[in-house]
Amino acid sequence: MSRTVDEQRPVELLDAIVGHLITHGVAELSLRPLAKAVGSSPRVLLYYFGSKEEMVVKALARLRERQRATYSQMKADSSDSPSKACRAIWKHMSAPDSEPLFRLFFEAYVLALRHPRRFRHFLHTAIEDWLGFLAAPLCSKGYEQSEARAFATVVLAGFRGFMLDYCASRDRQRLDRALDLWLRGLDAVPLRRLKAK
Repeated sequence: MSRTVDEQRPVELLDAIVGHLITHGVAELSLRPLAKAVGSSPRVLLYYFGSKEEMVVKALARLRERQRATYSQMKADSSDSPSKACRAIWKHMSAPDSEPLFRLFFEAYVLALRHPRRFRHFLHTAIEDWLGFLAAPLCSKGYEQSEARAFATVVLAGFRGFMLDYCASRDRQRLDRALDLWLRGLDAVPLRRLKAK
């Protein structure tokens, strides 16, 4: 008689793994200490997640889902201009409890750039998932997809640059002023709408 697969267990493990990675990072990640920390075994982790690299990619995707859920609400609450939504998102991103999440992201990004074949999926989704998320509201308002994606690229690059600087310097006053200048520019960007048929 076959054992019933506990469908909730991988989800619980993934959430525990995310918590562990936020605290300890990925550069020196080893399966045995990780498994012990999350109440599992290396064999079980490999069974559920395939490999250490795949597990890291899935954990980061899980973290990205949480962030998108939070930022979706902020976008909805500030839908009248890009700068209002971006300012709300920046306030959340630069809060002290968010900093460890971005340190983990940047650490994983560097690792993926060093090993692009092993982390190809992560590199792709780290860009495409966010571009789709950021471009969707503009597309729904009738802007051309290429324009929406270009604008989303500016937003994504801006946030990542600001957060990298913030994690390194913690110079909130300078970055808040730079953000003001950046947001003023975002509101002034002319975007092409789809032509009426």
